[in-house]
Amino acid sequence: MAKKEVKTDYWVYDLLKEANIKLDAQGSDILEIDNALKTASKKGNGNVGFPEYVGVVKDFIIVIEDKADLSKHVKLDGSVISLETKAVTDYAMNGALFYAKHLAKNTTYKKILAFGVSGNEKHHKITPIYVDDTEFYRELPEVESFISFNENNIDEYYTRTILEENTDIEKETSEILKDASTLHEDLRNYGNLKDIDKPLVVSGILLALNEMEHKNFSVENLNGDTTKTDGQKIYEAIEANLKRSNVAPDVKRDKILSQFSIIKDTTILNEVNKKLAKTPLKYYTEFLYDRIYKSIKYSSSAEDYLGRFYGEFMSYSGGDGQTLGIVLTPKHITELFCDLVDLKSNDIVLDPCCGTWI
Repeated sequence: MAKKEVKTDYWVYDLLKEANIKLDAQGSDILEIDNALKTASKKGNGNVGFPEYVGVVKDFIIVIEDKADLSKHVKLDGSVISLETKAVTDYAMNGALFYAKHLAKNTTYKKILAFGVSGNEKHHKITPIYVDDTEFYRELPEVESFISFNENNIDEYYTRTILEENTDIEKETSEILKDASTLHEDLRNYGNLKDIDKPLVVSGILLALNEMEHKNFSVENLNGDTTKTDGQKIYEAIEANLKRSNVAPDVKRDKILSQFSIIKDTTILNEVNKKLAKTPLKYYTEFLYDRIYKSIKYSSSAEDYLGRFYGEFMSYSGGDGQTLGIVLTPKHITELFCDLVDLKSNDIVLDPCCGTWI
């Protein structure tokens, strides 16, 4: 069993590294937290106790307890998480909550996110629990990674998921439709692009932005270099994303990739525009990242933001978007069918009509 626990510890470490979060294992380099843990034994005897991982991201304490066995994820006492000694020592969420409450009571930190993690890379559960300085706790929806809890995203997560407030990132559909109109004009004014080429530039940039999660693409690296152009950098990120998505066979992937050659081969897109003080490609990439990509990435709504954006975007080109294979499904239909099939995050969905407009 100990060997399985170690494997789980390493897997959690890799998840933290992927999310660019640095926590301490079995202790803390932060004196206040380290002192609090000196009396944090899960057996309740006042001795030292160490969670698997603990640390600070901005003004949040992050504490993690993990178990190799999925059956050891949580033990409930009625409808609440049990804090009996055996439950705290044997179950991931129970142990995480115990440490979070102890840290809330014995440190000056007012916001704590505790994570109960069980299983392995293939089959697992990661459940966050929010604990405030009153030791009140609230179980939050399961997550698949820790990406929402790094320095760039944790405030957004807190506002949207814990406070349940609207955020700047989670935009209304009407705002996105306005962005579609603006981008359409900018593609024409700064890129001299034909209507048929505009969606290729937009979709290509969105694919490249996906590579940011793998640290394989950066908007800041688009610097107008004449040797390795901004278009070449975006094109290479598109190629990597297609490979990462397992687009096969190679002939099909190469055919798709060739459609995006316009991004690297169009001179005006890769030259620094005096008015913009950057290349049009960098301007478009910043625009899409700030106004569209973040909305798609962080929104928990069933609204088809990207589909609506494309539909509106194409309407300015004298079409309805269906030449791109875009058919918008109403929000109430998507929600209804997800409820009917009791869709879970790990389920695999087969769409036999994909690309046929049926």
